[in-house]
Amino acid sequence: MAGRNFRKSILLLLAFYNISSVFAIEVCSNTILPGSKGDQGEVGDEGDVGRLGKTGPPGHRGLPGENGEKGEPGRMGKMGPAGERGEKGARGIDGPSGLKGKAGTTCDCGRYRKVVGQMDINIGRLKNAVKFVKNVILGIKETEEKLYLLVKDARRYRDALMNCKLRGGTLAMPKTMDTNTLLTSYVSEAGLTHVFIGLQPAETGGGYAYADGSPLRNSTVWGLEVPTEVSSNSCVQMGSNGAWSQVKCDIGKYFICEFSKK
Repeated sequence: MAGRNFRKSILLLLAFYNISSVFAIEVCSNTILPGSKGDQGEVGDEGDVGRLGKTGPPGHRGLPGENGEKGEPGRMGKMGPAGERGEKGARGIDGPSGLKGKAGTTCDCGRYRKVVGQMDINIGRLKNAVKFVKNVILGIKETEEKLYLLVKDARRYRDALMNCKLRGGTLAMPKTMDTNTLLTSYVSEAGLTHVFIGLQPAETGGGYAYADGSPLRNSTVWGLEVPTEVSSNSCVQMGSNGAWSQVKCDIGKYFICEFSKK
């Protein structure tokens, strides 16, 4: 009897404990559930500027912009080298006669005329002496603008060119048929067969150019063999018949120097 009562008491306690646990779980579970969403609050004040981030990768190349306005002219550059002397122009039309001058004063000019006359005589003698030196002693040939000197000292082309420069000139450059004829007679009268003239391989474009760098003009005086190939060791010589021909630059030859009168 006492054992049954004890069992009933234990069962009642267990049942009461289970009911209490379920009620406690429901109460706790109800308290941790989130409530309903409230109304949106007001926008807060603007925060402080954040720290500068890392530089990003370069973007794609943009389209070219429109051309800007034309700028102002730049400063004037340095003056270039003087060009080659041009051909002599035709004689111009005579200008109108000037006004009649005032009458001169009367003077006794006899003694002055005597001095001037003696000066004319001396100038004439000096001219004849200079002409004798040029034509007989030095054997110089000349035109209206140039002087030519035959140097009887066999040298290679480069040495001959330098020798003429040291004399104040350059190797003779027959750019016209008249000049070529004059130099031909010069060579023939000296009893020579060939001399160096101022033609050398052109720096660009092949072929020959004059010693001053100007392009070749007179190309109708080549001998029987017109050059088709020009090497760095190919120079030009003039014969006593006026014909040009190729010759090696490192061979020693007589040469003609050219000097400007102006």
